[in-house]
Amino acid sequence: MLFSLPKGGIQMRRRRRNTIVWSIIVLVILVAGWFSFGPGLNFGSNNSKVVTVGVVGESKGDEAIWKSIAKTAKEKYGITIKTKNFTDYNQPNKALKSGDIDLNAFQHYAFLKSWNKSNGGGIVAIGRTYIAPIRLYSKKYKKLSDLPDGATIAIPNDATNESRALFVLKNAGLIKLRSGKTLVTVADITDNPNNYKIKEVAAEQTGRVLSSVDAAVVNNDYASADGLTDKQAIYIEPINKDSKQWINIICCKKGQQNKKIYQEVVKAYQTAETKKLIKKYYGNTEIAAWDVKLK
Repeated sequence: MLFSLPKGGIQMRRRRRNTIVWSIIVLVILVAGWFSFGPGLNFGSNNSKVVTVGVVGESKGDEAIWKSIAKTAKEKYGITIKTKNFTDYNQPNKALKSGDIDLNAFQHYAFLKSWNKSNGGGIVAIGRTYIAPIRLYSKKYKKLSDLPDGATIAIPNDATNESRALFVLKNAGLIKLRSGKTLVTVADITDNPNNYKIKEVAAEQTGRVLSSVDAAVVNNDYASADGLTDKQAIYIEPINKDSKQWINIICCKKGQQNKKIYQEVVKAYQTAETKKLIKKYYGNTEIAAWDVKLK
């Protein structure tokens, strides 16, 4: 004798089977989503796999270097790097602080310290990039030892560049400075045995007044614009503890410095390939600085 299940029992079995099937489907979707958007990728503008880096006055060399960095970041870490070019140095930190960009790479430690002091802080360095040593030039003398007593030396008159120029003269052995300070002025000269006359002029004028002075410390951008060459340089800024503050850096908002994705961008920058490209496009005017030893 055959027995059949009540109609209600069949419907219950169907509902149970459908529930199991849909549960499996949902589980598959969740697993797929986890592997696609898992722990390495959080959602939201601050944690996406696209990282926007602010730069200033991006040159052909800079463009090539960041293209290479972006390739490394994509292939090794799955990160898409985009650069946003700004026209002046006041913009990238404001954009970073407001969240318009994720990182920036245009300033050195000294600029960052000064900006944070004037703008309530909020920006921190997360990795070194390069340093662009500045030079002491002369059209009258071939070497440093030729400078006569009482020689006139022009330096930039803005706070950051003046300090840097004075440290160049200090490291050249021409003057001594008050110890314990990272930002100095001519008032901090403690010894000037050869009675050099320090002439303060606008940074963009240092190269232009070179014909009327004995020597001048000229920033690289202005030196290039004024047609100065290495042959006219009688001293090059060394890379040591004094020049650490002039090393350029990658920065982020305070509190985000330990984010894995940002640290991976730094790693993508600090490679042998980047070092090779810096040398290719900038010769000895820029030096990769993430692994230099500061004496």
